[in-house]
Amino acid sequence: MAISGYLRNLRAKIGHDLVFMPGVAGVVFNDENQILLQRSRDSGLWGIIGGSPEPGETPAEAIVREIEEETNIKAVVEHLVGVFTEVPTHYPNHDVVQYVGIVFVCKAISGEPLINDDESLAVGYFDPNDMPDDLLARHRNYIDLAVRNRPYSYFIFDGKLNRER
Repeated sequence: MAISGYLRNLRAKIGHDLVFMPGVAGVVFNDENQILLQRSRDSGLWGIIGGSPEPGETPAEAIVREIEEETNIKAVVEHLVGVFTEVPTHYPNHDVVQYVGIVFVCKAISGEPLINDDESLAVGYFDPNDMPDDLLARHRNYIDLAVRNRPYSYFIFDGKLNRER
């Protein structure tokens, strides 16, 4: 897991304890309507592209930056899928983070998918109807919501899916 200077400073004060923080993720579509995925070096599982905003950075700016940093793909944000409180993530270094995930639909505008940092084992486009079996479950849900292409955003409360128009 790459770690920002902000989080490194916070971790120096609190150690590996739970941090509740914003996260961003993007369901990135190419012109063939395929979805960009990465195989995480941390878990070995496939998932959509994500990361954390830096202080002062908007969530939309953060996901565009993360997509390019991790995959070499330049993208634009099209719309919000939803905002979700995720289950805590336990990293190999023993850090624990619970993200408030802000998930966007994004459109790839240039570049070819490459492993562009040390966070990925593989990157590539997949047909939405033929996703890898070892795809993170919550990311499969985000993809399903993004593929629906509805004009409203989704929010999870008490394990039930709610939608706001």
